Amino acid sequence: MRQSNKCTIYCLNKLQGSVVCLLLIWCLFLVPQKTIAQINEQARYEIDAKRIGVNPEDKDALPRSREFIRLDSTYYVGWMYEGLYKFDRSSDYIGYKQALVPLQKALRLLQKDYEPKIKNIFSSINAFTQNAKRYEDFYALINTLEQCYNNIEMPDSTMAMYSRVESYELQRDFFNIGSIKAWQYHRNRFFTSTKYAFLKNSIKENEDMAFKECYKQIAYIKKNKSINDYWYGANQSDDDLLTTYHYLAILHDYNQNYDSSKYYYQLLIDGGRVLWSNYANMLHETGDFAGAVENYAKRQEVRKFALSEPDYFLPIIFVYGAHTKEAINLAQTKINESGSTPGFGWYNISLARSYLYDGQLDSCELFLNKASNFKELHIGTTLTQSQYDFTINILQLQLIDKKQTLIKFYNTGWWYSPSSLFDIIGLKIEKLTLEYAIANAMVNNPERDKLVYVLFCSEATVSYDESMYLLKDFCLSFFIKKYDDYAKYDTRKNLIKYYQLFAAKFVLEDGDEDAALLRAEKILKETDPNNDSNNEGKIDPNYEKLFQYRLYEILAQSSNDDLRISNYENKCFESFPQLMLFSGMTTKINLNFVGLQDDDVVKTVVEDIKDCDIEIVKRRDVPQAEIQFYKKGKTYQVIINVFDAEGNPIVSNGEFLFTQSNGVGKELATRLFGKGGCVKFENPI
Repeated sequence: MRQSNKCTIYCLNKLQGSVVCLLLIWCLFLVPQKTIAQINEQARYEIDAKRIGVNPEDKDALPRSREFIRLDSTYYVGWMYEGLYKFDRSSDYIGYKQALVPLQKALRLLQKDYEPKIKNIFSSINAFTQNAKRYEDFYALINTLEQCYNNIEMPDSTMAMYSRVESYELQRDFFNIGSIKAWQYHRNRFFTSTKYAFLKNSIKENEDMAFKECYKQIAYIKKNKSINDYWYGANQSDDDLLTTYHYLAILHDYNQNYDSSKYYYQLLIDGGRVLWSNYANMLHETGDFAGAVENYAKRQEVRKFALSEPDYFLPIIFVYGAHTKEAINLAQTKINESGSTPGFGWYNISLARSYLYDGQLDSCELFLNKASNFKELHIGTTLTQSQYDFTINILQLQLIDKKQTLIKFYNTGWWYSPSSLFDIIGLKIEKLTLEYAIANAMVNNPERDKLVYVLFCSEATVSYDESMYLLKDFCLSFFIKKYDDYAKYDTRKNLIKYYQLFAAKFVLEDGDEDAALLRAEKILKETDPNNDSNNEGKIDPNYEKLFQYRLYEILAQSSNDDLRISNYENKCFESFPQLMLFSGMTTKINLNFVGLQDDDVVKTVVEDIKDCDIEIVKRRDVPQAEIQFYKKGKTYQVIINVFDAEGNPIVSNGEFLFTQSNGVGKELATRLFGKGGCVKFENPI
């Protein structure tokens, strides 16, 4: 403005007060400005009238937005409608990026024209009433932009935007600025200021800032409580505080302050604001698996096109309990429901894991590849791309190992078979390459202590069994001491036995069988629920079958007494039979073949079964199995029944159909261990 006035005076002096020039200046500047102002007022009035009854999510919103922009492109409403419409229909990076442009423009235009009114909206009730619609639009733009920024990893933009809003010092913080900032610090805690300027330079410092922002918001709410009570009623601050408590519960959970986390979750439950999936996560982390399953199952509203964490973590707990078929069904159902939207990759990882622990390696590989090739957006979660890649790699590593073991299971004379040796060597090379990549990822991961070493930690995306599998190939003496220390100092009593299990496993891997046996026997005695009335730290038979299997596996592999070894192997089969396929232990089974004994195809199938790493015995103190053969036309039908040594059913009337013998015997041998699969067998080429 000052520069314009100086230019005008200069022109007037040069032209010596020419009336013609004054008239010219008036025509060029004053008249058009007044006309434009009148046109804008009329256009904006028309836009405001036409937007009534049209929500930005409606199908008519996009053509309306274009009409509004044509009427007045300097008015924020048209751009806001376009941005909100596109955001509502976005499910990938490109979609959110496209929504960002009109949203940013709408916010700039709104702030340009109405920022003073927004800043002073709480100056009086009359001011709030007159500008309420602008404030609602402002809130919608800020909230939507935050989600857009988060969905395409632009936290620095989120922080800058909320810092500007914070500078308004609004009487009531409907934006929950402290909580949003705390979330940004926590979600990006593993980065430093070199990545995003607002961050500190360590995980601890970033977590401290997250806590600071939450407590700062609580102080702000309490500071303005009296005046907001006058405006909104005596209990108005309760809801604002509960929002902050939600983030404090998450932060305390991550930082292993479980008593504090439980305290805030109880406040949220009492206030009707708890997010049941987060509460279930905390129960999962403290070893209350039954409680976690119960609360994961409490369905709640999930942000559209975002990861539903219960659908990722619930199948993991089912795997803990050897309920692999249920885990597979859960993951498959979610994938069918969600389609290729954010979360799809995580659900495929969950499904791959479920197939892996069920022994269905081909299906595991298929869905791991799908997850690996899917461009995941980590929406509505603190789970990150590095965790996503790391989880896939660990499962792929296990898959390679199990493939090698399965080759040996199928052919007890594998070392004489050139094709088997060639396949095993190829898998070993693939495994070494992957191990190198995983080792590098761990070295460069500042959170490896929390996400891999400390068991059941918040934000961990791998199971304890996957961590144990990975760490057994690293420095054993280091991890034996580390897990002995964890067992002493971790406050989660239900999880002490897991640290002890890790230490026993690593002692066995280090070659000290006697010490491993003593450790495992001590764990067995202390965790047996029949030993005393105190259930703390005892095994939950519904959700800790995997733990039982790993414990009995150590006992079987470290014992030197044949009778005890046989007993522990039976317990392994009873706990998690699918894993016996990949244990390297030869399973003793009392196996009977019934029907079509003179059929050449059946004879070939039976011989192939006997060639597998199974010891068929005629004893009653081992698992009992029967395979019945029937034939109708060219199709053979097989009915399989398997019971463990205690008489509990492992496979009940399992049906299997085939037409040719090629590969059937090997597949039937794996079905004796409870492995799932198709009823109709597709013969390998």
